[in-house]
Amino acid sequence: QVQLVESGGGLVQAGDSLRLSCAASGRTFSRYAMGWFRQAPGKEREFVAAHRWSGTFVYYADYADSVKGRFAISRDNAKNTVYLQMNSLKPEDTAVYYCAADDVGRGSSRFNEYGYWGQGTQVTVSS
Repeated sequence: QVQLVESGGGLVQAGDSLRLSCAASGRTFSRYAMGWFRQAPGKEREFVAAHRWSGTFVYYADYADSVKGRFAISRDNAKNTVYLQMNSLKPEDTAVYYCAADDVGRGSSRFNEYGYWGQGTQVTVSS
């Protein structure tokens, strides 16, 4: 069983930055694929970023086109934590952000491949 706890959301202005954190339980965290998704009111949950293990010492990161160049996903395996650094925030980034874990390690953009989810953290960007 993997438990995920997000933190770091808040209310910011357009152009500001935020860093979301997601602390995970589990002894093999380094092999999990971790993802960030978001859901705005009235919209479907959408992929934001994913971070997966290559099987060696390399991790790969993937991003939605809407956040590429502005957001960065990273992890600290010693702390069992994944981060989402969000820069140049826009009002359209306003959503509840969810951290997700895929213990199979796929790290895709499909939310149904992630078996574990956090409770979500609200990010609101004012114009």
